[in-house]
Amino acid sequence: MYRRTTLSHNLLDEQRRLGGSGSFTALMTDILTACKMVAHEVNQGALVGNLGVAGSENVQGEEQKKLDVLANDIFLHMNALGGNYAGMASEELEDVHAVKGSADGRYLLLFDPLDGSSNIDINISVGSIFSILRLPDGASPNSADAFLQPGVKQVAAGYALYGSSTMLVLTTGNGVHGYTLNRDVGMFFLTHRNMTVPADTKEFAINASRMRFWEPPVRRYVDECLAGKEGPRGKDFNMRWVASMVAEVHRILVRGGVFMYPADAENKAKGGKLRLMYEANPMAFIIEQAGGMATTGTQRIMELQPTGLHQRVPVILGSRNEVERIVQYHGDKK
Repeated sequence: MYRRTTLSHNLLDEQRRLGGSGSFTALMTDILTACKMVAHEVNQGALVGNLGVAGSENVQGEEQKKLDVLANDIFLHMNALGGNYAGMASEELEDVHAVKGSADGRYLLLFDPLDGSSNIDINISVGSIFSILRLPDGASPNSADAFLQPGVKQVAAGYALYGSSTMLVLTTGNGVHGYTLNRDVGMFFLTHRNMTVPADTKEFAINASRMRFWEPPVRRYVDECLAGKEGPRGKDFNMRWVASMVAEVHRILVRGGVFMYPADAENKAKGGKLRLMYEANPMAFIIEQAGGMATTGTQRIMELQPTGLHQRVPVILGSRNEVERIVQYHGDKK
């Protein structure tokens, strides 16, 4: 282990290569600290009373778990201390969270503090997702308008996976790397260099309980996969569903696959299910940097111009050849 590279060292190397000021390295250190603290609380679980509901709802109208609230508080507090962020926005909060005393902060942080929290009580992997943007010149960090930038403007994006081990997967626009937390020394070590998504796959993930709401292109794709070797695809597929986007995307990064939460007859009026700013954009950035593809079915996710902090969108991402096929099917219905 002592010969491995740490995430902190990789950030410093990148800082030297680009001639940076060190502020990005500092703000990433704040995120790492927050993720380690959330990992600790998730790991403690029932031992310290962290399981169960909090008795409140978030801005999405969803029942909050105790760990939802705790993880959100940790992210807000730890990422405000360094003064590198001018403002933050959380999936759990209705409005922008201005960072007091950080007038010199030039970055904006968007995050989902605990993705997949419905899995907490049954001990299935959950995670945190984050996206970093630059504060536009002349923009107020107290205004949502400063955050409403398309995904192509992201400086960095990543997620922490709290599973059998804690991992942090990160892109700064120069590939995707995975780091595993060594709890004994409190450091993230590089364990997955240059993660790539295979272009082909025999695996897809979708919530099959919503089949009755699916639009024809999605139903066509899934039906063809389920037909197996005897069907038009000529091969067998496996279907997966964890109900944790972090876990789904991590599986795709490690062994390929497609993740779908498409627009359907029930969620279409809301724009979709998943949040553009906190889930779709950062995961699309990661998947594209790993050689995959991310789309709404008809449009590249990272080119969407956001209209609100909590905007929802359809999400289809993963192995390029399969995602391109699904996009083709959406075009065929026109």
